Amino acid sequence: MKKLLIITGDGGESYETLYAMHRFQEANWDTTVAAPSKKTLNLVIHDFEPGWDTYIERKGYYVESDIALSDVNPSDYEAVLLIGGRAPEFLRNDQKTIDIVRHFSDNDKFIFAICHGIQILVTAGLVKDKNITCYEHVKFEVETCGGTFIGKDQAVRDGKIVTGQTWQSHPDFYRLVFECLNE
Repeated sequence: MKKLLIITGDGGESYETLYAMHRFQEANWDTTVAAPSKKTLNLVIHDFEPGWDTYIERKGYYVESDIALSDVNPSDYEAVLLIGGRAPEFLRNDQKTIDIVRHFSDNDKFIFAICHGIQILVTAGLVKDKNITCYEHVKFEVETCGGTFIGKDQAVRDGKIVTGQTWQSHPDFYRLVFECLNE
C-alpha cells in the first residue's frame, strides 16, 4: 500500500486534516499523521464571520497523531502533505519538520501544502523561483523568499510541489494532488 505522511499539530485546521485523511484512505493510501509528539491533537476551525476583517478561530475536532516527528523516517513515504491552520507557525521552527520536508524535495518526491502549511515550505527554502499559492496573508512570506504568488488560482503545481489557498480550495487542490500521484 502506498504511504502518505501528513504533518500537523495542535492548532492544525480540522477540515483540512480530516478531509485529507479520508480522501487518501478512500484512494487506498496509508496515511500517517505526524506531529511534535504522539498524542491527541487539538485541531481548530477557521471561518469567516460577517463584520470581521479576518478569520475567526473555534475549537475543532480531535485527531490522534500516529507518530512523533522525531520518529519519522521520510524514506517510508511517497509524498508529504503540510496542513494549514496555526500549527505551521510553530512547526516551521522545528528542525526535524524542516529536515523531513527537505528530504522529500531532495529525493524528488511530491510535497503538497495548503493554506498556512506553505509557511513550512518557506522556512525550508523551497519557494524560491516557484509559483506558489497560499492563504493571502502568507503571500508576503512567499514573495520575500523569492517565490511568485499566484492569487488567481485555488491550487498551483510547480514541479513536485502542489499548493492550495484554503480548505475552500479542496476540489482544485486534490484534483492536482491526485493527478500527480497517478502519473
